[in-house]
Amino acid sequence: MKKLRLAPLAVAIALAGAGPASAESLLDMYEAARAYDATWQSAKAQYDANLYRAEQAKAGILPQAGLSAGVSRSKIDVDNPPTDRMFGTQNATLSASQPLYRPANLATYRQGQRQLQLAEYQLTAASQDLIIRVSQAYFDVLAAQDTLAFVRALKEATAEQLASAKRNFEVGTTTITDTREAQARYDLVLSQEIQAENDLRIKRLALDTLVGRPGSQPNVLGPLNNVPPPQPADPEAWVAASEDASPQILAAKSNVEIAELETEKARAGHKPTVDLTASYGWVHNNNGSASSTIDNRPRQGTAGIAFNLPLFSGFAVQNRVRETLALEEKARTDLEATRRQIAQAVRTAYFGVVSGQGQVRALEAAEASSQSSLDANRLGYQVGVRINIDVLNAQTQLFQTKRDLSQARYNVLLGHLRLRQANGTLSAEDLTRLNTLLAR
Repeated sequence: MKKLRLAPLAVAIALAGAGPASAESLLDMYEAARAYDATWQSAKAQYDANLYRAEQAKAGILPQAGLSAGVSRSKIDVDNPPTDRMFGTQNATLSASQPLYRPANLATYRQGQRQLQLAEYQLTAASQDLIIRVSQAYFDVLAAQDTLAFVRALKEATAEQLASAKRNFEVGTTTITDTREAQARYDLVLSQEIQAENDLRIKRLALDTLVGRPGSQPNVLGPLNNVPPPQPADPEAWVAASEDASPQILAAKSNVEIAELETEKARAGHKPTVDLTASYGWVHNNNGSASSTIDNRPRQGTAGIAFNLPLFSGFAVQNRVRETLALEEKARTDLEATRRQIAQAVRTAYFGVVSGQGQVRALEAAEASSQSSLDANRLGYQVGVRINIDVLNAQTQLFQTKRDLSQARYNVLLGHLRLRQANGTLSAEDLTRLNTLLAR
């Protein structure tokens, strides 16, 4: 009897059924998801809104100008001496002002710059989250394809074992028990095939929903045994890098700066304001005015400095300062909490990759051992020292080991990406490097 040789990853698509679309790389899938995924589009729209909100903060330090105009018609009716006269007035005023000293407005402008940075960090975090979601869906499809390929190979091997048991029973060398055991195992594998087909269908639907087109087909990856360990090989180095790279930490730092500027704005309630003002007005009194019958067109221009000093506001300013100081402390505490959470997430992701690679090596050894065990059981069955159930169990063990090894390899790839997401260095270039590393 021929040995059980399960299909390699390279033919998993043929065994699982190729989709209608051509195969695409992980980077292609990510670019498609950026143009379609509603969650990322929402984050992008929020970024644009925050961008324009930050621009609004400039208004407080830029000149302000306005134009006002009016037209009126009046009638005077006096009994003594009898007077009945109508006149009209047309007027227009152009005014402008330029803040010279407004500390609250300047703090608001600086807050706008920090809010713009905050928006960029939030969009970066959303982009990294999209990379992980696309990668997860991508590898889920590949793992489901592998599982289906392995199940079908197991079904073929089990069918051969069933046929062998039937032949041996017919010639009287085995009992009916061997045939029934093989039939039961074959029926079980059929149910596993149905489950694997449905799981692949669901995983493909999830990927289609993410990238926005039906029939999405990932590229079958090349050898997965050349994935290097994390570099640098020190979790604390990855944690240290997160201080300047993690969008969550950077966003928390921006929130601290925004809170400090809010305190500065509150303290500005005690400070004076100085503005440069100018205006030019024009009036046309048609048929005179209430005090004159002479038609005239007076014009007036003014320029000056406006100074305002708040004296007392019912302790509102003092209490506002106390409030912002408390919020400032809250922002610093939130920053420290974020640092701790990121450090824990980075260490967890790092050790997850390291242990995942160790698991891959162990499963590779288990795969070789399981293949040897199957070969030995097949030979023992042929010479009569092993029974049919021994061969069936060895076949199942080899299938489960191959399936677990396939999933473990994909988990290592995803773990590398999650490690970079955890410390904030994940980018689309990582997908390009991954495609190059795993090119067939």
